[in-house]
Amino acid sequence: MQSSKILEKLNSYNKNTLMQTLDIEFVDIGCDFITAKMPVNSRVHQPYGLLHGGASAALAETVGSMASAYFLNDDTKIVKGIELSINHVKSKREGTVFATAKQIHKGKTTHLWEIRIVDEENNLISLCKITNIILNKN
Repeated sequence: MQSSKILEKLNSYNKNTLMQTLDIEFVDIGCDFITAKMPVNSRVHQPYGLLHGGASAALAETVGSMASAYFLNDDTKIVKGIELSINHVKSKREGTVFATAKQIHKGKTTHLWEIRIVDEENNLISLCKITNIILNKN
């Protein structure tokens, strides 16, 4: 399937979710990564007018969880995040941030992803890790 069709399908899952509220959009996919973007504006600011760490965490969890689900490619399973670690290294007031998930470990029951959140000039904004558990659908 063409990457544009895959991205269209992934973005269709965002309707009526936090991802739609934060305007998160999947923009790139490869054989071992997924990238999503999120605008930085007053909707995702904390009181000082900077990107809220919670919005960055939501972006990281979104792209890391979708990466597990997509690369697992098993409709009998569901993916749930069980641990998220995030370090904020640079602030951002406006523009766009991009989160790319790359796999560190893919086991039968757990996946570990590193997510780098960067701005338009590839400055590191946050560095994240997410551990996902793979469960049978009930």
